[in-house]
Amino acid sequence: MKILSIQSAVAYGHVGNSAAVFPLQRIGVEVLPVPTVNFSNHTGYGAWRGPLLDPEQVRDIITGIEERGVFGGIDAVLSGYQGGEGIGDVILDAVARVKAANPDALYACDPVMGNAKSGCFVAPAIPVLLREKVVPAADIITPNQFELGFLTGTEPDTLESTLASVDAARAMGPSIVLVTSVERPDRPEGTIEMLAVDDSGAWIVQTPHLPMKANGSGDVTAALFTAHYLETRSAATALARTVSSVFDLLQNTLDSGERELQLVESQEAYAHPRLQFEVTQVR
Repeated sequence: MKILSIQSAVAYGHVGNSAAVFPLQRIGVEVLPVPTVNFSNHTGYGAWRGPLLDPEQVRDIITGIEERGVFGGIDAVLSGYQGGEGIGDVILDAVARVKAANPDALYACDPVMGNAKSGCFVAPAIPVLLREKVVPAADIITPNQFELGFLTGTEPDTLESTLASVDAARAMGPSIVLVTSVERPDRPEGTIEMLAVDDSGAWIVQTPHLPMKANGSGDVTAALFTAHYLETRSAATALARTVSSVFDLLQNTLDSGERELQLVESQEAYAHPRLQFEVTQVR
């Protein structure tokens, strides 16, 4: 399995490709990482160094990969945070070229815009770009509950309203939707959920809500879910494996007392997920 992953890269810590690549490699996926930035660390620290790549530089890297004749063997294109408008066009062009070489390839988009606590933290043009151009071209999207509402102009909170918002998102183009950070008002205290929907149904899984903020955990989640879906074509199985791996990664990080994800230390959680949480079909 090969995934072309177009995301940011940092030297210190784990976000973007610096979060997604190793877990994918650990489960046997060949990753072709294309950087959109090459920063010293993620911007959550308030200070960083390194270049933001011009969209044409990113396009040039992708063209160089295409010239090696490998696009026909790529199973998916994966994208995450989009820092500016120009990179969206580059990603969509890459998706079109990969799909021309391999019509069975999928495009998985993590439509990063913000979260319920911080609100929208991207440039004003990005949500419009995602909603009008990028998401309609995607096969898989992995928004959090807040982003799902932003994309669809809805207010998902209950299970029923979240499922209705997923239906609205699927009507935009993508057939597979993973919703992270689902917080229903009637959920047991101290829990959080993840919901996956494809043509065969909808499944939800509930885990303890760990008291931490972990930059990059969404990037790991999107990457693992994409890979597991590619392998199994089952939203339920991909959800079960992904939730198990990501929860153990977060637990290990919390136990370590470190700010950055304990990505390498948690590698057995990707290779051999414990499947410790029940996945329930809700539709």
